[in-house]
Amino acid sequence: MSSETSPPPDPEALAAAAQRRNVTTEQVISGSELLRQREQRQMFRRLIDPGISRPNPQEAAMASLKILSKIAENLIREPENPKFRQFKSTNDTIRRRLIETKGALEYAIEMGFRPEVKEFQPLYVWNERKSEELRIGAQILQETIELAEQKSARSQRNAAEAKGAAEAVTRNVLLAFMDDRKTKMLRDQRDRHNREVQARLSPSVDGERTTSPSLPPSNAEMPGSGHTLSSPDPVVDEPPPYRD
Repeated sequence: MSSETSPPPDPEALAAAAQRRNVTTEQVISGSELLRQREQRQMFRRLIDPGISRPNPQEAAMASLKILSKIAENLIREPENPKFRQFKSTNDTIRRRLIETKGALEYAIEMGFRPEVKEFQPLYVWNERKSEELRIGAQILQETIELAEQKSARSQRNAAEAKGAAEAVTRNVLLAFMDDRKTKMLRDQRDRHNREVQARLSPSVDGERTTSPSLPPSNAEMPGSGHTLSSPDPVVDEPPPYRD
């Protein structure tokens, strides 16, 4: 009785199947990794707001974010530099910006810094297994700082524009007031000049004296008064002579 033997597997088919499995596995890993990174970004954003922004004054919160960003950027740039892998909690700037500012130290801890004591010195030392958390935390810090600076720049620009507009309104009102005063002054001068001209050229009314040639008074003496004028004797008409 003869038995059928299966053909040997095709190497190309096996390679294609393995490749398909690898692609599927990579897609699953990539999807879960992206989800985990998204959750980490959301966590860091919550550590900033409300964690740092709400309980602290705006200026103090922004100063703390900039210190955290500087620490992260230095460590990312030079991960093997020992002075960037740790910071002293007794440092004045660290104490004010990270220890005393609410929420700031928690952010540093999530980026991988842990408290240790070395040579009786309290330190916060970075754990190199937290490289991804450091990178994501630094990205969120940079995004937050840039947005805040853009908002501040817009606010300052709007305030400057509003101030300029208010100054322009004030200047225009002042110029209009000065123009009105000048116009009134010119009008008053013109009216006064017109009244003076009218008073000189035409009789005035309402009881004002008019300008007329002067006449001598009725009792004025005529020239030659006080002297008697001589005149001939009056002529008497004589009757005509009588005739028969």
